[in-house]
Amino acid sequence: MSDPALDLDAVRERLLNLYAGVTLLMLLGIAVLVVYCLRFGPLTSPGAEESFGLAISLMAMMGAVVAHLLDRAYRVWPLGRRVEPRAPGAVSLQSQANFVRILILVAAAAAVAYLLAGLIV
Repeated sequence: MSDPALDLDAVRERLLNLYAGVTLLMLLGIAVLVVYCLRFGPLTSPGAEESFGLAISLMAMMGAVVAHLLDRAYRVWPLGRRVEPRAPGAVSLQSQANFVRILILVAAAAAVAYLLAGLIV
């Protein structure tokens, strides 16, 4: 059998390496945005749709990396899980109705945002 203290040290080392990697990716993404802004001007100038798209995609990527880091840290945390997730409930007519309501609300908000963007631009 392996020594539990060595396993705990290995898990801590992996987690710290993961934190270091994510920090490096975040700093790299911020540096790319800063260099892009310095080279091509502000992200909000006229005709800067590509710049804004780059900024949004980098922010989405950084958010995904943070979510992955939190999930990974939760799964390999040296002290183990403290909360057990509940089993999913059965799909009911009420939950389906709530889903359709939320879907309609999101579609309406997207349509309004699209119309407003068309009026502003």
